[in-house]
Amino acid sequence: MSQTVPPASAPPQPGPWAVELVGIDKRFGPVHANKAVSLRIRAGSIHGLVGENGAGKSTLMSILYGFYQADEGEILVNGQVVRIRTPQDAIHLGIGMVHQHFMLVEDFTVLENLMLGAEGGALLKDGIKKARAEVERLEKAYRLDVPLDAKVADLNVGVQQRVEILKALYRGAQVLILDEPTAVLSPPEVQDLFRILDALRAQGRTILMITHKLKEIMAITDAVSVLRQGAVVAHFDTRDTNETALAEAMVGRRANPAVRRPGKPAGAPLLTVEDLSVFDDQGVERLKHATFRVRAGEIVGVAGVAGNGQSELLEALSGMTPFQRGRFHINGRDVTPDAPMDPAQARRQGIAHVPEDRLRRGVVKPFPAFENALLGYQNDPAMADGPRLNWKRVAAATAKLMEDWDVRPRQPSLRTSLFSGGNQQKLVLGREMERDPNVLLVGQPTRGVDIGAIEFIHRRLLAMRDAGKAILLVSAELEEILALSDRILVMCDGAITGELAAEDADEGLIGRLMAGITDDTETNTTEQGPQANAGGGAA
Repeated sequence: MSQTVPPASAPPQPGPWAVELVGIDKRFGPVHANKAVSLRIRAGSIHGLVGENGAGKSTLMSILYGFYQADEGEILVNGQVVRIRTPQDAIHLGIGMVHQHFMLVEDFTVLENLMLGAEGGALLKDGIKKARAEVERLEKAYRLDVPLDAKVADLNVGVQQRVEILKALYRGAQVLILDEPTAVLSPPEVQDLFRILDALRAQGRTILMITHKLKEIMAITDAVSVLRQGAVVAHFDTRDTNETALAEAMVGRRANPAVRRPGKPAGAPLLTVEDLSVFDDQGVERLKHATFRVRAGEIVGVAGVAGNGQSELLEALSGMTPFQRGRFHINGRDVTPDAPMDPAQARRQGIAHVPEDRLRRGVVKPFPAFENALLGYQNDPAMADGPRLNWKRVAAATAKLMEDWDVRPRQPSLRTSLFSGGNQQKLVLGREMERDPNVLLVGQPTRGVDIGAIEFIHRRLLAMRDAGKAILLVSAELEEILALSDRILVMCDGAITGELAAEDADEGLIGRLMAGITDDTETNTTEQGPQANAGGGAA
C-alpha cells in the first residue's frame, strides 16, 4: 500500500527503526541535492531507494555514511540522535557502505584490504592471525567465499563485491548501504548476491539498496522509497506495488520504453573483423579469433558474462589495446598488428567509443563538464582560434550538449565528480554520438542509469542506427541486448560461441551460448562462415 512519508515534524512511528533521517537538506552551491528528506528504515529489512539520476539518492546515503554533512536535519540510529562527521563515525555506529565503484587497493591481497585501517595493533602478525580467523567465520556464516590470499586485481567483479561486503561486516556493520550493487554483475552473480542479502536479513542486519533495476527491487526488498528532484515523493511496501507504479513515481509520468523496430535493410559493412585475437601481459589469450561484420544501419549486440573478451574486443577496435593476431577494416583502412591504429586515428577514421567504465576510461572526474565534453576532440578546429582553444565556445557547445542530452544540472563549469553517474554517462554518450561517427563502439550504455534515461538513450541509439550508422553494442543486460539488437553475438571464454538474428534469440538460448553450450545452435545462426562455433560469421 502506498503511503506518504511524514513531514520532518511528525513524531516517530512506533516500531524498531534502525535508521531515521529527519528533514535532511543538502546543497552544493546552486544544486539543491536533498530537500527536507525524511525516511525511516525498519531494522532487519531490505529497503530500496530509487529515483532518476540526480534525484539525490547517493548524496543522501553519503550523508548517512559521513562523506557529506547535512546543512539541516538530523540522523537517528536505533532511536538515538547521532552526529556522523566522517565514515569512521558511521563505522563506529555500525553503518557500512559498498560503493558502486569499489574502494579496494588492487595490488593488495583480499585479507590486506579487509584489514586496512583495522590492523589490530602494532604487532601485525598477531593482527593477521586474528583477522583471518574472524573473516573465515564470516565467510562460513554468510557463504561469502573469497580467496583471502589472492590479489584483488586478479578477481572478477562479483568476487570483489563479496570482498567489499566482507569488509563492512568485518568492521561490525549492522546497517549496510549498497550503491547500485548489481550494476557490474552477471545474472548468476546477481542471484548469488541476493542469496547473501537474504542471509544478512535473516541474521537481523538492515540493508539499504540504491538501484535503478525495478525487477530487483520487486525481487529482494521489503519496502521502497522514491526520490525525485531531491525530495521523497512516495513510499511503498514492496508487496503492495509494482514496476509500473515505481517507474511513474520516479519520472513523474508514465514511462514509454523504446521498442526495437525493424530498420531498413542493412547496407554495406562499415566494420569488418577477421580472426582478431588479444593476449594480456601474461600471454593469456583474452580474445580468440573474433570474426564478424557490422553493417550500415544495424546494431550488433554482444552478450556474455563480464570478463569473457568483450572489453578486449572494444578496446582493440578503438585503438586502446594492441592486438596480436588478425585484422579489421574500417573506412578503407586495414588495421593489423604491424599497422596499428591509436585512439586519435580511430576517431579520424569515423570510430566513436563509449567505454564500459566511464570513470576509468570516459571522464576525468576533477575536470569541469566542459573539459570532459571535449576530451579526445581537443584538436577540433571548430573549438579553437588558431592554436588556442576558445573556452567560451567550448562552454557554449557543452551547454547545448547538456540541453540536448538532458544532463542535469546544466552547468558546464561544474566539476564532473559532482554529477550523478547517470548524468556522467549521458555526457559521455553525447560527446561521442554528437560527432556523427560512422561506427559507434558502445559498452554498457545504461549502466547505473535510471529508467527515464534508459528510455532516452535507447531512442538515441535506434535513431543513430536508422541514420545508417553501424553500432557494436556490448551490454551485460540481456533485456537491453534483445531490445536493441538486429543481430546478436554471444561470447564465452574470449570466443564468439554463436551469432543470432534478433528474431531467433531469447534469454534461454543466449544463456546457453554464454555458458559455451553450442551443440544446438547450428540451425539458429545467421551470417556464419567457416568459424560458426568459434568466431561468428563474416558475410
